[in-house]
Amino acid sequence: MPHWQDPPPPPATWQRCDTGILPLWWDRLCTQTSAQSAALYAAGLFTEDRRRPIAQWYNPAANAALLVAPETSPEWPVQRFGIFYAPPDGGFTRVHSSPHEWHPRQPRTSPTEGEAFAAAVAEAERFLEVEMNFV
Repeated sequence: MPHWQDPPPPPATWQRCDTGILPLWWDRLCTQTSAQSAALYAAGLFTEDRRRPIAQWYNPAANAALLVAPETSPEWPVQRFGIFYAPPDGGFTRVHSSPHEWHPRQPRTSPTEGEAFAAAVAEAERFLEVEMNFV
């Protein structure tokens, strides 16, 4: 793809931070459910911070965040990346999007894990572009 067709980067107020799951996710999920339910959500993603890859954006001015992470249990035959959003006013929601799935038992068959992750990240960045029009 030519450089002039590359999608624009996310708005500057959103900072990419992929090193570890932000505590904000756990706090938001616990306010909507119990700690026990939160610990089970997305196969423990928000409690154990063990599943990779992830992509995260954080907007400190709005106290909002966006996350791309595996949302299915590791033993499922089809794995899927989900897009999760923590809006500025509080709360937590899963962004309904195209399925970003791959089959771990067929690692060379498209879509691969890398392709599914790249597609989920691209969709999350488009979501941020739209969200900036409302924040």
